[in-house]
Amino acid sequence: MKNGRKESMKTLKSFMKDNRAFGVVEIVLIIIVIVALIIIFRDEITELITKAFGTISSKTDEIVNI
Repeated sequence: MKNGRKESMKTLKSFMKDNRAFGVVEIVLIIIVIVALIIIFRDEITELITKAFGTISSKTDEIVNI
């Protein structure tokens, strides 16, 4: 019985030392947060982009028509 417990502890320790999967989990969580923020602030982002392109378009017209 003790040998099985030692083997289990050894396996658990080696699993905890191997942290390659933690990076993937972190990236997935970051992507989820970014997507959630985009969904929450969709209207504000759309308005900001529309204003920015409107300003770019009007300034471009001013430069071209000078």
